[in-house]
Amino acid sequence: MARRHYAFTTLLVVAVAVACLSSADAKLTVNYYKKTCPSMEKIISEAVTSKQLSNPTTAAGTLRVFFHDCFVSGCDASTLISSNRFNTAERDADINLSLPGDAFDLVIRAKTTLELECPGIVSCSDILALATRDLISMVGGPFYTVRLGRKDSLTSTASSAKGHLPMTNQTMTEIIGVFEKNGFTVQELVALTGAHTIGFSHCKEYVDRLYNYKHGGPKAFDPSMDPRYAKGLQAACAKWKSDPTVATFNDIMTPGKFDNFYFKNLEKGLGLLVTDEALFQDKRTKPIVQLYASNQTAFFNDFSHAMEKLSVFGIKTGRKGEVRRRCDAFNHLST
Repeated sequence: MARRHYAFTTLLVVAVAVACLSSADAKLTVNYYKKTCPSMEKIISEAVTSKQLSNPTTAAGTLRVFFHDCFVSGCDASTLISSNRFNTAERDADINLSLPGDAFDLVIRAKTTLELECPGIVSCSDILALATRDLISMVGGPFYTVRLGRKDSLTSTASSAKGHLPMTNQTMTEIIGVFEKNGFTVQELVALTGAHTIGFSHCKEYVDRLYNYKHGGPKAFDPSMDPRYAKGLQAACAKWKSDPTVATFNDIMTPGKFDNFYFKNLEKGLGLLVTDEALFQDKRTKPIVQLYASNQTAFFNDFSHAMEKLSVFGIKTGRKGEVRRRCDAFNHLST
């Protein structure tokens, strides 16, 4: 009898949790702004096009900001908040210091225009979610559905980012743990990591693979890397100590196009980060890497599903959030 009661209670708790999640998701709809701000998508699209054409790295940067925002406290634009003398915001956590300014500028531009067109209606978190999808599509990636109606966060602290984002010095087991903690599978991890097909990384993130590898001498590099690729990176990163901004593309073959070459590169020893190489070496992730390397459609389908799932992760609705007047400040501080 006790076992039956325990089983019933467990099922009830699970059912309530699922109902709560479904209720939150149900408040998001594709046509959320159809009546309140019908020109919203056009305004964001124009901002996206203008910014990407003037700065081709905007797509990669915005996708990175979106991922960092969602994985910390949900897709709530908490990463867009600026620090002040009373609070060090999420944006200034150590792991977020390298987030590109172009992505923040894009959202601010779109928000400024939207505030003139339909003030107080469109949230910054919705702008970031939609701009990310449009940019991915613009550089050749898949077009996926983005449901709208998120509210912006009411808090943003640097300390909240600790332990929530994968890092380049982590093992694959640790990275899998970060994703699993947020409800994402190994397959979704690999699909989302495919975002490395665009963008760049600073030399300081991978120099350990290029020089004095395992104390083998100044020019010793990670033997899992293609020798010509490693020597090219050594030349490119020669001044990384004096200039920490030095960087190279994640995908040496098609750096500005969203495709499956990132996975093809891993098979050829052309992975940039140690975590990229680990993705190909680990028996849990290698078969998925090989699938995506041979089948771009499979990668695009899985990436789309993973992004749709990511875009509703930890969302704020109702009184749990607000629609900011400025994306970099809470309403009570933006007047």
